[in-house]
Amino acid sequence: MGRLLLVCLGGALGSGARYLVASWAATAWPMTLPVGTAIVNVVGSWFIALVMDLSLRADVVSPDLRLFLATGIAGGFTTYSAFNHETLHLLQERAYLLAAAYMAGMIVLCLAAGLLGLATGRLVSGVAAALWSGSWR
Repeated sequence: MGRLLLVCLGGALGSGARYLVASWAATAWPMTLPVGTAIVNVVGSWFIALVMDLSLRADVVSPDLRLFLATGIAGGFTTYSAFNHETLHLLQERAYLLAAAYMAGMIVLCLAAGLLGLATGRLVSGVAAALWSGSWR
């Protein structure tokens, strides 16, 4: 039951953060393209890759914290369902080129953000390992 509460609490925080980012983006970029969803999916792709790398490869993040951060916060923050809805809306509006560009952009940007998250995790775990071993001087 404790792990379920960690996921639920993280999901609530992630969903709230997604709402704030989407609201801010809609004000900052009032255009047809759903920039808010793009931001949360790219940032979320970086974040979940970082958390999972630090958890599974470097053992810096505990299993419970991983559940809270990756399944809870990142799961609540990112949103494939909104991406799907917004892409379908663009297609219904006959904005085919924009819909294709949005889909391709999300795939490329989220994969790139995931790779950056892995690189960040490896950098953080390398620095942490050097600090803990006393070899960092």
